[in-house]
Amino acid sequence: MLLSNFTKDLLEAGCDEAGRGCLAGPVVAAAVILPKGYSSELLNDSKKLTAKNREDLRIQIEKDALAYGVSFIDHVEIDKINILNASFLAMHGAVDQLKMKPELLLIDGNRFKPYKGINHTCIIKGDGKYMSIAAASILAKTYRDEFMLKLDGKFPGYGWVHNKGYPTKEHREGIRTLGVTPFHRMSFRLLPEQMEFF
Repeated sequence: MLLSNFTKDLLEAGCDEAGRGCLAGPVVAAAVILPKGYSSELLNDSKKLTAKNREDLRIQIEKDALAYGVSFIDHVEIDKINILNASFLAMHGAVDQLKMKPELLLIDGNRFKPYKGINHTCIIKGDGKYMSIAAASILAKTYRDEFMLKLDGKFPGYGWVHNKGYPTKEHREGIRTLGVTPFHRMSFRLLPEQMEFF
């Protein structure tokens, strides 16, 4: 059972990202402020939900949230500043979009670059502990999945409809046979050495 709040009185925004480990496409972050005491039987870590559940929850979260923001950092910027900094930048961008200023940011994970004027708490596996972080994980994942599905139509052969840019066997086979696309992260190890000489 997820907890609805980390504190009793502060206005909290949960923050999470999707796509850090991908070989292609953007990293996407979301920030969500839910009403105090919010409850939802279905809401959970996005990785534990079906695609249909995530899509249903996205509609529910966007309707029920006091505020939410979603931010994309593209592969070019990822290659320039590295994926960790790009993840922080995406979270900052999502917080920038909130129509009300939270008093505390709940960050999924163990590291974060402080956001000016707002305290934060890092919570490892926070998307499985707090509703606002779980809500952010769902928005980040659904927005990113939607983006990768559209890209799959333009760049078939990499299996993005299934793997969303993650380093699966199908994706790496596509890189090996078709080469890279304009959306691949060139700073990432796209092919393991043992595949490069096949």
